[in-house]
Amino acid sequence: MARKILIVRFSSIGDIVLTSPVVRAVKRQLPGAEVHFLTKETYAPVLQANPRIDKVITIRKKVGEALPELRSHCYDFIIDLHNNLRSWQVILALGRPFSRFNKLNLRKWLLVRLKLRVMPDVHIVDRYLKTAARLKVSGDGEGLEFYIPEGDEVDTGRLPEQFRTGYVALVTGGRHKTKILPAEKMIEVCRLLRLPVVLLGGPEDRERAGIVAEALGSGVLNACGEFSLMQSASLVKQAVAVVSNDTGLMHIAAAFHKPVVSVWGNTVPELGMYPYLKAGEPHLVAEVRNLSCRPCSKIGFENCPKGHFRCMMDQNSREIADFVNRLSDATGQDNNKM
Repeated sequence: MARKILIVRFSSIGDIVLTSPVVRAVKRQLPGAEVHFLTKETYAPVLQANPRIDKVITIRKKVGEALPELRSHCYDFIIDLHNNLRSWQVILALGRPFSRFNKLNLRKWLLVRLKLRVMPDVHIVDRYLKTAARLKVSGDGEGLEFYIPEGDEVDTGRLPEQFRTGYVALVTGGRHKTKILPAEKMIEVCRLLRLPVVLLGGPEDRERAGIVAEALGSGVLNACGEFSLMQSASLVKQAVAVVSNDTGLMHIAAAFHKPVVSVWGNTVPELGMYPYLKAGEPHLVAEVRNLSCRPCSKIGFENCPKGHFRCMMDQNSREIADFVNRLSDATGQDNNKM
């Protein structure tokens, strides 16, 4: 008998992208299963083009907004990948069989506060998949998925001519400043790259990206705030390589199986949210190791608590650029940018 499954993850972009292997596993491994996804209205576009999801249900602020509709579906099982007060309200209100994601909050606290390396060497995606194990589904090793509506695909012919034959996407933003590579370090990296660079981010990133573009001239395009999330994802999809802070577009890059440089500031890959790639796909973790203050948070701060911001200021720009340049050499793409 076909089953109706509700997956719950309210936010944010990256976390929702990381649930895609669970959606795929349920849809593929439970014949005829109907998959619904509950999220915040803001993040619905991340899910709506996914053909494996039969229905996206949203809330603005309160779970009560969606309860009448949720009750009408009589779910066979709830996979709670958020595990917070709101998701618990859903489970209690529906009274259906469920499984909840283990957030490992104590272990995260020990890592951040006492610098004890007690986190399991398991990616958060595989922990998400474990949450669905009661349905007898498992991971398939195929990585993440992300779907762009056809109308949001960007024709690179719209870009200046020198970007049309290959570029590096550099993701400039992040939810917290201690996760963002500063403008001066971005300039260092861009000067060393042989391909032109498209700077991606939201309107809030445009000023910082403008500093980079002004310093480097026509070989760097400041696209921050010029494209929607889906259009930015399209530009990531078409890039030769992606350099990204620990943010949503980093996971979208992994979903498109792009070579990724993930740049880590106050957070660390040990928290389990590094790019989830298929075996053998190129990836560089750029981080300043052996800093006694790192990680200082599992999320981030407005400013470095120590005042020195060494986790970003001491990043090895040459290592980042060399990784990307090797990729451009391998694909025969070199526009002699600068």
